[in-house]
Amino acid sequence: MPAHVWARTQLFYVCSPGNPTGAVLTLDNWRELFALSDEHGFVIASDECYSEIYFDEAQPPLGGLEVARLLGARLRASRHAVEPVQALERAGHAFGFRRGRRVDPQGLSAHHGAALSTVFQRASVVAWQDEAHVRENRAKYVQKFETVTPMLAEVLDMRLPDAAFYLWANVSRTGLSDTEFAAHLYADYNVTVLPGSYLALARDAQGTNPGKGFIRIALVAETQECVGMCRRRPPHRRILPLALVLSGPRNLPRKSIHPPISN
Repeated sequence: MPAHVWARTQLFYVCSPGNPTGAVLTLDNWRELFALSDEHGFVIASDECYSEIYFDEAQPPLGGLEVARLLGARLRASRHAVEPVQALERAGHAFGFRRGRRVDPQGLSAHHGAALSTVFQRASVVAWQDEAHVRENRAKYVQKFETVTPMLAEVLDMRLPDAAFYLWANVSRTGLSDTEFAAHLYADYNVTVLPGSYLALARDAQGTNPGKGFIRIALVAETQECVGMCRRRPPHRRILPLALVLSGPRNLPRKSIHPPISN
């Protein structure tokens, strides 16, 4: 990014673990970001909604406040601050709760998300205070990724992410665009994935779209359901299961009898 843009920057938004790739910032990445913040005086908004979903209990992703302590960085409320943003839905698999929090740089208070009914508010309080269900949820994701990733990696260009619950797969070798590929899966298998090009701006940035040719697969269903997706066959046709036909287009029936699996 050019120097004149850094000079005008007031807020820098960073997502680690990231969506959609699951990439995690290293300590060196954070050190560079804090140095830039000190130089130009902008606030770092650290989106840590996926910070509790990782695969090695001994190596959780680094959070913004943790890095600040490691580096001895100043945590001030106005400038040179890091403000973590966390979400209950991801950590606790509480989809639909729409509960998040922005942690004060001094650690004095937390600010929760949208106003909801008292039922959801009270349930959220219990969930925020309970780490057991977070660890249990994380163990389920480990099992899903260990089971499903090898099945799909045989036919798609992909790898196990650093963290989060997405698989970021390159589908360019199939001869289909990411949007065509997603439409193919939905029409023939009733499986919903997100075309990577949809995650970028409506117009291409600097002549390219970084998500083009990729799909995002969210492994949020139970393990057996995800495995069933990989083994799924289109109705009334004696062809290979889904995991074995992802590598190329097929002329398949356009009506599905399978229950949906959403991204």
